[in-house]
Amino acid sequence: MQYATITGWGKCVPPATLTNDDLATFIETSDEWIKSRTGISQRHISHVNTSELASVAAKRALAAAGIEGSEIDMIILASASPDTLIPNIASTVQANIGANCAAFDINAACSGFLYGLGLASSQIKSGQCKKVLVVGAERLSFYLDWSRRETAVLFGDGAGAVVVEATDIPGGVLGYELNNDPDGRDILKAGFGTAMDRFSADSLDFYIQFDGQEIFKRAINGMNKLSTQVLEKCGVDKDEVDLVIPHQANERIIDTLVSRMKIPKEKAFVNIANYGNTSAATIPIAICDALEKGLIKPNQTILSCAFGAGLTSAALLLQWGERVTPVQISDAQLPPCDQSGIELVKRAVDYFCK
Repeated sequence: MQYATITGWGKCVPPATLTNDDLATFIETSDEWIKSRTGISQRHISHVNTSELASVAAKRALAAAGIEGSEIDMIILASASPDTLIPNIASTVQANIGANCAAFDINAACSGFLYGLGLASSQIKSGQCKKVLVVGAERLSFYLDWSRRETAVLFGDGAGAVVVEATDIPGGVLGYELNNDPDGRDILKAGFGTAMDRFSADSLDFYIQFDGQEIFKRAINGMNKLSTQVLEKCGVDKDEVDLVIPHQANERIIDTLVSRMKIPKEKAFVNIANYGNTSAATIPIAICDALEKGLIKPNQTILSCAFGAGLTSAALLLQWGERVTPVQISDAQLPPCDQSGIELVKRAVDYFCK
């Protein structure tokens, strides 16, 4: 039997940051107001397209696994903010890493990375693939109406990637659960797509819209339900979970989730303060950060869960492998950025806050 194990990991966050104090210069808010409600202190703003963030993260993940892009059998790229809809940006990453394989995008919003990781594990366990690259990458700053405080304070840009390989050693992805709640599909949305009137200038005023209270409630319920299901399916007690890596949308949501599941808060990894909500990129970025901090140890049992627009939800149980350090370090870098975060968003701020 083949098992699907993470052997490589990499992240890419753009260098420019937008702090809470920066936001307070053009919308009515404050550092205290944002931190107390979300746990966010800053977010990164990209000067490049989503595919460039994804490509750097992918190259770093490949180096960490000690393999070349040509060895990859499939690329699954999760994003709700690709550079282009046609072609998919998985093909851009494929070209940039020198791969010759299947490559496609999926849009399950913030749950996208776990959707992709679940699909990758199934491809490996079925024998269809030996090595799969899973990427979560977002440039959500593109979608923001900076005059709307409820969304302007939440989102950021970034990318993370993992290499999943077939192995005969038991462990890796133990199980996963995926779901969608279509009744809630209109409480988190951005009106971009073929439903737009392409001949009307007003159609260009698309932006992320959401009902915060309803999302808070449904997010906790969805992640709790699927996390419980995946633990039961795998025959693992919640007390056997060593680390929880949840979607980083709001620290209050994370706190409420682990409290409801009766999992000690110290087992939940939280890094939202530095990045904000990077949607499909939050979990792979968090995996990289947890490894850097030495919080992921060999053979640990890790529970990860997410929710997003759709309303999608996902939970995945993973037994980490033996290795927690990269085989190699990639020299892949983004092009230099000579602007601050507030300078990068100035054009959009001037437009929306006029």
